[in-house]
Amino acid sequence: MDEAGLVGYCKNNNAAAQKILYVRYAADMMLLCLRYIPQQEDAKEALMDSFLSFFNNIGSFTYRGEGSVKAWLKKIVLNQCLSYLRKRNPVFIAAKDEQYEDIASNESVLGHLSAKEIMQMIHALPDGYRMVFNLYVFEGMNHKEIGDTLGITESTSKSQLHRARALLKEKILQTG
Repeated sequence: MDEAGLVGYCKNNNAAAQKILYVRYAADMMLLCLRYIPQQEDAKEALMDSFLSFFNNIGSFTYRGEGSVKAWLKKIVLNQCLSYLRKRNPVFIAAKDEQYEDIASNESVLGHLSAKEIMQMIHALPDGYRMVFNLYVFEGMNHKEIGDTLGITESTSKSQLHRARALLKEKILQTG
Protein backbone atom coordinates (compact mmCIF):
# COMPACT_ATOMS: atom_id res chain seq x y z
CA MET A 1 0.00 0.00 0.00
CA ASP A 2 1.26 3.48 -0.79
CA GLU A 3 1.86 6.23 1.77
CA ALA A 4 -1.23 8.22 0.91
CA GLY A 5 -3.45 5.18 1.46
CA LEU A 6 -1.73 4.36 4.74
CA VAL A 7 -2.22 7.91 5.99
CA GLY A 8 -5.91 7.73 5.15
CA TYR A 9 -6.30 4.47 7.07
CA CYS A 10 -4.29 5.84 10.00
CA LYS A 11 -6.57 8.87 10.17
CA ASN A 12 -9.37 6.33 10.74
CA ASN A 13 -7.34 4.67 13.54
CA ASN A 14 -6.68 1.52 11.52
CA ALA A 15 -4.23 -0.52 13.64
CA ALA A 16 -2.90 -2.51 10.68
CA ALA A 17 -1.99 0.67 8.78
CA GLN A 18 -0.39 2.13 11.91
CA LYS A 19 1.71 -1.00 12.28
CA ILE A 20 2.82 -0.81 8.63
CA LEU A 21 3.90 2.82 9.04
CA TYR A 22 5.65 2.01 12.30
CA VAL A 23 7.57 -0.91 10.76
CA ARG A 24 8.42 1.18 7.69
CA TYR A 25 9.96 4.06 9.67
CA ALA A 26 10.92 2.80 13.15
CA ALA A 27 14.51 1.81 12.32
CA ASP A 28 15.38 5.18 10.72
CA MET A 29 13.69 7.10 13.52
CA MET A 30 15.48 5.01 16.16
CA LEU A 31 18.80 5.97 14.60
CA LEU A 32 17.72 9.60 14.84
CA CYS A 33 16.80 9.12 18.51
CA LEU A 34 20.14 7.47 19.25
CA ARG A 35 21.97 10.38 17.66
CA TYR A 36 20.56 12.65 20.35
CA ILE A 37 19.92 10.23 23.22
CA PRO A 38 22.72 7.66 23.44
CA GLN A 39 21.07 5.55 26.16
CA GLN A 40 19.20 2.76 24.35
CA GLU A 41 16.20 2.56 26.71
CA ASP A 42 15.71 6.32 26.81
CA ALA A 43 15.94 6.48 23.02
CA LYS A 44 13.33 3.71 22.72
CA GLU A 45 11.02 5.65 25.04
CA ALA A 46 11.47 8.81 22.97
CA LEU A 47 10.71 6.79 19.83
CA MET A 48 7.52 5.35 21.31
CA ASP A 49 6.38 8.77 22.53
CA SER A 50 7.09 10.14 19.05
CA PHE A 51 4.98 7.54 17.30
CA LEU A 52 2.20 8.02 19.84
CA SER A 53 2.25 11.76 19.11
CA PHE A 54 2.44 11.05 15.38
CA PHE A 55 -0.67 8.85 15.43
CA ASN A 56 -2.56 11.11 17.85
CA ASN A 57 -1.99 14.12 15.58
CA ILE A 58 -2.20 12.48 12.15
CA GLY A 59 -5.62 14.09 11.65
CA SER A 60 -3.88 17.45 11.24
CA PHE A 61 -1.34 16.05 8.75
CA THR A 62 -1.73 16.99 5.10
CA TYR A 63 -0.16 14.51 2.72
CA ARG A 64 2.10 16.34 0.25
CA GLY A 65 3.53 13.45 -1.71
CA GLU A 66 6.03 10.65 -1.23
CA GLY A 67 8.40 11.42 1.62
CA SER A 68 6.15 13.88 3.43
CA VAL A 69 5.20 11.31 6.08
CA LYS A 70 8.84 10.60 6.88
CA ALA A 71 9.65 14.32 6.99
CA TRP A 72 6.78 15.04 9.38
CA LEU A 73 7.65 12.05 11.55
CA LYS A 74 11.32 13.11 11.62
CA LYS A 75 10.28 16.55 12.88
CA ILE A 76 8.17 14.97 15.64
CA VAL A 77 11.01 12.63 16.65
CA LEU A 78 13.55 15.44 16.69
CA ASN A 79 11.28 17.62 18.85
CA GLN A 80 10.65 14.69 21.20
CA CYS A 81 14.38 14.06 21.60
CA LEU A 82 15.11 17.73 22.23
CA SER A 83 12.27 17.88 24.74
CA TYR A 84 13.69 14.86 26.55
CA LEU A 85 17.14 16.45 26.67
CA ARG A 86 15.76 19.80 27.87
CA LYS A 87 14.21 18.01 30.84
CA ARG A 88 17.69 16.78 31.72
CA ASN A 89 18.83 20.42 31.83
CA PRO A 90 21.74 20.31 29.39
CA VAL A 91 24.53 22.74 30.08
CA PHE A 92 25.11 25.42 27.49
CA ILE A 93 28.23 27.39 28.21
CA ALA A 94 27.69 31.05 27.44
CA ALA A 95 29.74 32.27 24.53
CA LYS A 96 32.60 34.67 24.93
CA ASP A 97 34.22 36.56 22.12
CA GLU A 98 35.99 33.55 20.71
CA GLN A 99 37.55 33.06 17.35
CA TYR A 100 36.11 30.02 15.63
CA GLU A 101 38.92 28.60 13.58
CA ASP A 102 38.05 25.84 11.21
CA ILE A 103 39.26 22.61 12.73
CA ALA A 104 40.92 20.71 9.92
CA SER A 105 40.40 16.99 9.86
CA ASN A 106 43.24 14.53 9.75
CA GLU A 107 42.26 12.24 6.88
CA SER A 108 44.68 9.48 7.89
CA VAL A 109 43.25 9.22 11.40
CA LEU A 110 39.63 9.38 10.22
CA GLY A 111 40.31 6.63 7.72
CA HIS A 112 41.05 4.21 10.57
CA LEU A 113 37.82 4.90 12.45
CA SER A 114 34.54 3.16 11.76
CA ALA A 115 31.23 5.02 11.65
CA LYS A 116 30.33 3.25 14.91
CA GLU A 117 33.47 4.56 16.63
CA ILE A 118 32.77 8.10 15.42
CA MET A 119 29.15 7.88 16.63
CA GLN A 120 30.38 6.65 20.03
CA MET A 121 32.58 9.73 20.25
CA ILE A 122 29.63 11.95 19.39
CA HIS A 123 27.51 10.15 22.00
CA ALA A 124 30.19 10.86 24.61
CA LEU A 125 29.91 14.62 24.08
CA PRO A 126 28.14 16.60 26.82
CA ASP A 127 24.41 17.03 26.05
CA GLY A 128 24.66 20.68 25.01
CA TYR A 129 27.59 20.08 22.67
CA ARG A 130 25.94 16.98 21.19
CA MET A 131 22.61 18.72 20.59
CA VAL A 132 24.16 21.66 18.74
CA PHE A 133 26.60 19.42 16.83
CA ASN A 134 23.80 17.12 15.64
CA LEU A 135 21.48 19.97 14.68
CA TYR A 136 24.24 21.69 12.73
CA VAL A 137 25.89 18.68 11.09
CA PHE A 138 23.07 16.19 10.60
CA GLU A 139 19.97 18.39 10.43
CA GLY A 140 21.66 21.19 8.46
CA MET A 141 20.40 23.98 10.70
CA ASN A 142 22.24 27.29 10.90
CA HIS A 143 23.15 28.89 14.22
CA LYS A 144 20.12 31.17 14.27
CA GLU A 145 17.78 28.20 13.77
CA ILE A 146 19.62 26.21 16.44
CA GLY A 147 19.40 29.14 18.83
CA ASP A 148 15.68 29.51 18.21
CA THR A 149 15.11 25.76 18.60
CA LEU A 150 17.10 25.42 21.83
CA GLY A 151 16.38 28.83 23.36
CA ILE A 152 20.02 29.93 23.28
CA THR A 153 21.81 32.76 21.51
CA GLU A 154 23.37 32.37 18.11
CA SER A 155 26.82 32.98 19.60
CA THR A 156 26.24 30.29 22.22
CA SER A 157 25.35 27.88 19.41
CA LYS A 158 28.59 28.77 17.62
CA SER A 159 30.56 28.30 20.81
CA GLN A 160 28.95 24.92 21.55
CA LEU A 161 29.70 23.71 18.02
CA HIS A 162 33.29 24.94 18.21
CA ARG A 163 33.83 23.18 21.54
CA ALA A 164 32.14 19.99 20.31
CA ARG A 165 34.41 19.92 17.28
CA ALA A 166 37.49 20.59 19.40
CA LEU A 167 36.56 17.78 21.79
CA LEU A 168 35.88 15.39 18.91
CA LYS A 169 39.18 16.32 17.29
CA GLU A 170 40.98 15.64 20.56
CA LYS A 171 39.29 12.22 20.91
CA ILE A 172 40.03 11.32 17.28
CA LEU A 173 43.69 12.28 17.59
CA GLN A 174 43.98 10.19 20.78
CA THR A 175 42.85 7.12 18.84
CA GLY A 176 45.34 7.69 16.01
